[in-house]
Amino acid sequence: MTSHSEWGEKASGLEVAEVYAQRIGGRNVLITGVAPEGVGEGTAISFASQGPKVLILASRTKEKLEAVANSIRQLYPGVDVRTIAIDLASQASIRKAATEVFGMITKLDILINNAGATYNSRRWTAEGIEMQFGANHIGPFLFTKLLFPLLEAAAKESPAGATRVINLSSHGHRLSTIRFHDYNIENKEVPLEEKPFSPLPLAFARVQDDGYMPTIAYAQSKTANILFTLYLQSHLQKKGITSYAVHPGGVSSNLGREHDEEMANAIAETSKFWKNVDQGASTTLVAALDPALDVPTDIYLADCQFFPSADYTKNPAIAERLWLLSEDLVGEKFNLE
Repeated sequence: MTSHSEWGEKASGLEVAEVYAQRIGGRNVLITGVAPEGVGEGTAISFASQGPKVLILASRTKEKLEAVANSIRQLYPGVDVRTIAIDLASQASIRKAATEVFGMITKLDILINNAGATYNSRRWTAEGIEMQFGANHIGPFLFTKLLFPLLEAAAKESPAGATRVINLSSHGHRLSTIRFHDYNIENKEVPLEEKPFSPLPLAFARVQDDGYMPTIAYAQSKTANILFTLYLQSHLQKKGITSYAVHPGGVSSNLGREHDEEMANAIAETSKFWKNVDQGASTTLVAALDPALDVPTDIYLADCQFFPSADYTKNPAIAERLWLLSEDLVGEKFNLE
């Protein structure tokens, strides 16, 4: 269990950061998906409040990155804030961004794979992968792989388990496992164990004219985030690195800006309490910093506590199968040995 069972859906990211200040001060932190009025901004401000050595903010839009970075510089002038443009739907962009990170730091203590996207119509990554699977999972998979030497370097100088990779998922993962026979979501015939779970609200069950199922695509990508976490956690403990997946909760942000009214209403009904971005950051901070989590006992957190994820997200065989598929899609092995 976590160190603070009293923390829940209304916990503040700033409060969590203050409690675990010793786990932030003097350490290097990288957060993806940072933009104004989003969970990434709340997460960045929380970490900045306790004086990390270098705080790297990465996102697709440089102007939005700089807006958050400048806000942090005004709030906490002593923090060394750097920004890197990265498009997680382009493997070339990811490789360029990773090279820039190596030019800034020699070790990485905490990697927050916060970036996420959801779309209501089909899009493709630069490599021809369905956008939600590509940007929400394959992109972070490759970025983590490329930064792995920096994580290893940090782990050698830190208490076992204090070096962490945090992957943002969602309770929406419960709507779909990995569609290995149709990961590009073209509505191909798949085995029973890969079919969407039913009954679904009509908006979530929507199939576009081209066969695209936007909610299933999103759910698959969020399942992938947890399975990626499971594989990392099970293979990295010997190196002093661990990993957790988190559900930030229902957060009032711009994530669903492309949804139509029917979809927006269906999503609104999934949460009784909608958080601000500071509250939305709190579970990420717990997962990244709580000393009680140095030795992993579970993989998924919500509202600052461990929370049950779907059974298939705990299956090592599915996690390994996804790992191998991900290696194929980035064109190289991710060696954890």
